[in-house]
Amino acid sequence: MRDNYGGFGAERQTDLYLAGLGGQPPSVPVSPEELEAEARAKLPPEAFDYVAGGAGGETTMRANRAAFDRWRLVPRMLTDVSARDTRMELFGRSLPVPVLLAPVGALEIVHPDGELAAARAAAGVGLPFVLSTAASHSIEEVAEAAGPAPRWFQLYWGRDREVNLSLARRARAAGYDAIVVTPDTKILGWRERDLRRGYLPFLRGVGVANFLTDPVFRSRLAAPPESAREIAVLRATESMVDPSFRWDDVALLARTTPLPVLVKGVLHPDDAERALGSGARGLIVSNHGGRQVDGSVAALDALPGVVSAVAGRAPVLFDGGIRRGADVLRALALGARAVLVGRPYVWGLAVGGEAAAREVLLNLLADFDLTLGLAGCATLAEVGRSLLVPEPGTGGPVSPPVTR
Repeated sequence: MRDNYGGFGAERQTDLYLAGLGGQPPSVPVSPEELEAEARAKLPPEAFDYVAGGAGGETTMRANRAAFDRWRLVPRMLTDVSARDTRMELFGRSLPVPVLLAPVGALEIVHPDGELAAARAAAGVGLPFVLSTAASHSIEEVAEAAGPAPRWFQLYWGRDREVNLSLARRARAAGYDAIVVTPDTKILGWRERDLRRGYLPFLRGVGVANFLTDPVFRSRLAAPPESAREIAVLRATESMVDPSFRWDDVALLARTTPLPVLVKGVLHPDDAERALGSGARGLIVSNHGGRQVDGSVAALDALPGVVSAVAGRAPVLFDGGIRRGADVLRALALGARAVLVGRPYVWGLAVGGEAAAREVLLNLLADFDLTLGLAGCATLAEVGRSLLVPEPGTGGPVSPPVTR
């Protein structure tokens, strides 16, 4: 990312056009749909399905995308957008764009470098990488790969409370800026694609590195993982979820770690209140990319209610179906402070590792910068509900609200 703002989208666009003029079209597909198709062609079927699939009939995944089409942007004309500024601050860090890389587990199934490549790609454009508990590389290895770039740790609250707190301590010691606790995975969702193939990467020893390197977890084993790996892998897989996970546990985590705790998976305003009351300092509206509850409310549809309930007391982030710059802008206009993007960067890893993932991120950010300016906004502070109207026929007003 450039240090001087106001044109990085146009510069990226120009670079692509000039490369094409010189006979070098993009090596990484620009279209998210073409990117996914290329990833599908390169990956083993079980790996592709694990990333692409959702719960049940995958209606929640489709709902996440359909929700964006229910909101139309209303660009405003003849505003000075020559000096666009997309910077924002989040938990004491200045970010170039309000975008983070969402936690995705077992990235080794799409590329050998997995989370290391993703962290380096994020660092290359100055974006925070959110590391999943279910990673193929340890908290410390990913921190080294990310260098000074911002990074968060996503915590699956498992059955062993002391292991959970140990993972949080390790994240703090390794320089992570926040803990993202994820209660929407207390039980693994019914994922038909994976069940059809009998495929769960964790049982194959993929995505369990943080457990196998954790001193508390290792102390629970009769023999170290190096000499009894199959047993350790099974124990790690069993340790990832806890059906009894409660708000009291969130409060315990918030009291125990000095890092800000965010709750990811909030869809109901009452849960937003409970999260803040339990000590959370931020929320992420998300339905886990449609991977947990078939028929769930679309994340974007839940966003305004959560934002209203929070009423500015904590940052509300959004995760669920971001594919293009217009998606980022619509989520911000509905009240999100920042968004998380998941599957697109994973497809980039599958297509070409770190370099391709970085290209995917650069394209998304360029698209967002240009869409922001074309909508008539020079700064993020100008983005609001007045930029949006419901799609005609969805039950809402069909003309923009009048503002003075």
